[in-house]
Amino acid sequence: MVLSTGYNDTPRGLPNCGDGGCARCASDVPSGQALDTCLCLHAEQNGIIQAAYHGVAIAGAAMYITNQPCLTCAKMIVNVGIRRIVFGGDYPDPLAAEMLSTAGVTVERLSIDVLVPDR
Repeated sequence: MVLSTGYNDTPRGLPNCGDGGCARCASDVPSGQALDTCLCLHAEQNGIIQAAYHGVAIAGAAMYITNQPCLTCAKMIVNVGIRRIVFGGDYPDPLAAEMLSTAGVTVERLSIDVLVPDR
């Protein structure tokens, strides 16, 4: 059962990135850098926030995400009690993966080939 969903973008009520809502995202800063200047939330953060906003318990849940989480998202995942992460792609943050492992969160890579049929 889907408990919550999340997306990458600016907080509620602010212009979206595509509309100029975040100057960092409009620049050529590489992925994973200068995150302290970014107004956006990652999908993992938005999923956790939306669950809290709607009073949905997510402790013990699994989280399915596009890429491995960054350190900030990993800290939130551990603190809310999510027990399993399933992801498709890498993210340049080895400390986050180490922390999730140390905290006992199961982390599994899903082969994208499973999701995209042969053409």
